[in-house]
Amino acid sequence: MADTALTTPPRSPLSHLADRLATVTRTSEGAIRLAEVPFLTQLNVRLDAKGAAADAVGAALGVQLLVEPNTAVRAGELTFLWLGLDEWLVVGPPGGQRDVERRIREAAGGEHVSVIDVSAQRTTLLVAGPRARDLLAHGCALDLHPRSFGAGRCAQTTLGRTHVMLVARDEPRAGFWVLVRSSFAGYLTDWLLDAAVEWRA
Repeated sequence: MADTALTTPPRSPLSHLADRLATVTRTSEGAIRLAEVPFLTQLNVRLDAKGAAADAVGAALGVQLLVEPNTAVRAGELTFLWLGLDEWLVVGPPGGQRDVERRIREAAGGEHVSVIDVSAQRTTLLVAGPRARDLLAHGCALDLHPRSFGAGRCAQTTLGRTHVMLVARDEPRAGFWVLVRSSFAGYLTDWLLDAAVEWRA
């Protein structure tokens, strides 16, 4: 029987653009910081937000599942993004899919819950720095002022004509996560690199 084990590490969708992303950070003198955050665990979770499973799953993961639209909350290494009335995206460190899914299913017990691993569907871009909001505003129709889209907010929107999940991270100076489908990641990165030209020294 042939050995089908992976012998080389997987390549992220934007690994070939890492140098160009780093160049923007350097030439903008930190005004814009761009980087890929590859291979994050991403689980789409659906359950009744008012049912017993919601409280049990929240307790198992150390968070109260969000019910306010377009909010994000971090609990330890996991970040929870509100997607809909009964839907969340759980984002965590690479390789954590099975453990997080197991914890969710065990906590839910006999209650109905849907957990789908969508980690391979998207990659994540970090957009940070003092001019990060200005850069994103070039191609996003959302009001990105901190009063409207401050830390702990998220939204499904378009950026540079690409559908993304935009997350305002809650750590100081952490900037934004832009979750984008892998098949559009190269296009969106080229758009961001082009839009960042005005801040290059």
